[in-house]
Amino acid sequence: MITEKNTELNGLTLNGFSKEDIGDDHLFTSLDTPMKANAFEMSNDEKKKRISILFSEIMDVIGLDLTDDSLQGTPDRVAKMYVEEIFSGLDPKNKPKVALFDNKYQYNQVLVEKNITFYSNCEHHFVPIIGKAHIAYKSSGKVIGLSKLNRIVQYFAKRPQVQERLTNQIANELKTVLQTEDVAVIIDAKHLCVSSRGIQDDTSTTVTTYYGGEFNNPSKILELQNYINN
Repeated sequence: MITEKNTELNGLTLNGFSKEDIGDDHLFTSLDTPMKANAFEMSNDEKKKRISILFSEIMDVIGLDLTDDSLQGTPDRVAKMYVEEIFSGLDPKNKPKVALFDNKYQYNQVLVEKNITFYSNCEHHFVPIIGKAHIAYKSSGKVIGLSKLNRIVQYFAKRPQVQERLTNQIANELKTVLQTEDVAVIIDAKHLCVSSRGIQDDTSTTVTTYYGGEFNNPSKILELQNYINN
């Protein structure tokens, strides 16, 4: 894992490479989403006002006519989308509340929730990451509602992300909530920073995995892959 000790000159270099050297390389610097200490001192309404102003400037700089009927409302729409929708997972107030229930069914085998569709955004270019998450866990005596698994995925996806971080954040949250190490997360996603710009490869996808506890052995990994592929 890359740590703060690897960064030099206030982020101008990373492991001895400049930002230009790194280019489009897929990397991240920490497990936690990089956030300012005062990230939530400003109200959401004030954030939307400021984003709208700043996005108007971007549109103006690239030459768009902001008096056009179709474009007049775009800055406000983008601001609302950023704060209330696609980056709402940055705000801890939006973290899903998860209730645990006794495992009264005495189901002690693997539970797999597969094909959880999510939309995130690449933190390097702010373009979409579109994919599916597959989650598995083995009960420690407690279970949660299936919809909460989806909500946990969506919460961590709705922020500027790197897929490796997203995978680990979901896994760590599941371990904490479910009170077990027996958790697995597999994410298969398409990055529009790869397919719509740069190398413009529209066929490749990226797969990241986390196998914890009982899942961290070859037979369990094969078993889980069979569940997902069938």
